Amino acid sequence: MLQQILQEMYIDPELLAELSDEQKQVLFVKMREEQVRRWKDSEMKLEIEDKKNPRKRKPGRKGFVKFLEGSDGHEWVWVMGDHSNDRRIEDILEEEAKTDALRKAELEMEKLRQYEEKDLKERLELEQQDVEAAKKKLEEEIRRKKEEAEMYQSIKEARMVAQRLEEEKKKEEQKRVENLRLRACKKCEDLQQSSFAQERRVSMEKVEKAKRRRSNELYVRWKEMRRQIEKTAEEESQEVEDNWHFREKQAKEAEKQMQTLAKRAREEHRNSLRLTSGVISAASAFAEGVKPPLPPKPKYLTQNALASQNGIGGTKVSRKKRSMRPKNKDDVVKWFLEEEKPQGVGIDPKTKAVATWFHGVISRVDAELMLQSKTLGAFLVRVSERVWGYTISYRAEDRCKHFLIDTSEAGYQFFGANQVLHASLHEVIEFHKNNPITVMGGEKLRHPVGQSKDPPDYQGLLQSKILESTSL
Repeated sequence: MLQQILQEMYIDPELLAELSDEQKQVLFVKMREEQVRRWKDSEMKLEIEDKKNPRKRKPGRKGFVKFLEGSDGHEWVWVMGDHSNDRRIEDILEEEAKTDALRKAELEMEKLRQYEEKDLKERLELEQQDVEAAKKKLEEEIRRKKEEAEMYQSIKEARMVAQRLEEEKKKEEQKRVENLRLRACKKCEDLQQSSFAQERRVSMEKVEKAKRRRSNELYVRWKEMRRQIEKTAEEESQEVEDNWHFREKQAKEAEKQMQTLAKRAREEHRNSLRLTSGVISAASAFAEGVKPPLPPKPKYLTQNALASQNGIGGTKVSRKKRSMRPKNKDDVVKWFLEEEKPQGVGIDPKTKAVATWFHGVISRVDAELMLQSKTLGAFLVRVSERVWGYTISYRAEDRCKHFLIDTSEAGYQFFGANQVLHASLHEVIEFHKNNPITVMGGEKLRHPVGQSKDPPDYQGLLQSKILESTSL
């Protein structure tokens, strides 16, 4: 199963949920090693292809970037703030904020000045129109009086009177027009010199005050915004630091676990080296004519285990090549009846009855409910619906743990690499009554948990004659 997962680089989420923490860690390490191996193979292939067919550079392109070099012969690098003449970033930002605030205030005051100048120009135009209207009114009065004189005087008198009147009126008109012109010019000059200048001066003073006030408002707002940003950044930095400490603690714990696994792997490697050296020395002794002694059998491969591996009647049961995981519960039942049942799985070799710890195809939740009220070390073995194998559900101190047992042609072992291989499921249970499943957890199988209902949950897997001899 592990080889198939590494080949596809995928594991079903439901199957992953069935693995224990240590099995998940081993699977992660193996998948990571497979990724690194594939990457190295790919890099090697690319390197070989580049050597065989080197890439041609396009004409007109140099194909590299040339950096400016410093006095030490390396690339010249300038880090802002390292030199004594460099200003602090806070000073630069503050100066930029002041300049920006002043620029915005000047734009606002320039718009205000243009509006006031437009208003003053309109007022001057209205006064000029008043002067023109007064002039037209005077001309109309002179014309009216001239017409009256012509009506009541004779032609001669009227002419003389009209001439005299015209001369007088002309003089008076010229005088009044001149006076009006002088008054208008004087008024315009006074307005221009006094009112306009004064209003312009007052307007400019108002504009300058408003500009300074607006600049200060913008600068104060920028300072407040920067203070809020710095406060938020400080809080986020503290949160990141706390998170980093938490991650560091987790990494140290993971590193401890990896060291434990590495220590265990080294011990297994030393054991394999010792076995290999024994085989080599025996082979060399045999070549010299000396017959070596038979090696001792492993303590977990007993005669009962070998018998169970070959079947109850001594006939070896061949395993079919199956998919990575069963499709449904019916597939599991069919697999058990065809392959596992002929080997006597779930039967105690001594009593020939169903083992107390053996259960049928039950769910993870049902197993945890059975173990919930039990003491530390209580366990049961259930037929897994996720894989072609079994699951040991174990009652730990704070929770229930679940360990997958994979089946193969060679025997039974826990999911993962470098696991102890057993010839039967019964041997797995007996072995771990004295030896912990994991080094860190120290899980020893002490108290088997039997059936809690009638009929038992393995009724569809075992013969009825076996059930009759099994006490609930």
